Amino acid sequence: MSLFRFSAIALSLFAFLQPASAQTSPAMQRASGPFEIAIIPAGAPEKEGRIAIARMALDKQYAGALAATGKGTMLTAVSDTKGSAAYVAIERVSGTLAGRKGSFVLQHAGTMHGGTSQAAITIVPDSGTEELSGITGSLALTVVDGKHFYALDYALGR
Repeated sequence: MSLFRFSAIALSLFAFLQPASAQTSPAMQRASGPFEIAIIPAGAPEKEGRIAIARMALDKQYAGALAATGKGTMLTAVSDTKGSAAYVAIERVSGTLAGRKGSFVLQHAGTMHGGTSQAAITIVPDSGTEELSGITGSLALTVVDGKHFYALDYALGR
């Protein structure tokens, strides 16, 4: 194959490929508002040594731009040292987000040490359905004066 022909083929292929820095990603959006939560024990905690491990059912009602219900399962480990604990959870959120109907799944992982907590809550890749298909992002939770609030940073892709 001549160098000219190879160069023409390579250029035509590169015309369809964008470098990673030039690819556009969906713009992030934010939905926020209050939510109510019920945490229901699913059996007695198992205590061994200084740690109790328990399984809980989650039942949430989101309001605001995310008008939805959340149903999930949470596992906790609580130390007998006040302010030390951890949890993981999987939660299916179903309803509407900014007027789009569908569902998605959240993965939770959190720890508390000395009363200071941190959590990572992310949308499970490819878990979006219907008009929320392709959703990506993360969720932050806050508690102010005993009331719960969420901030969902998300993008709708594909």
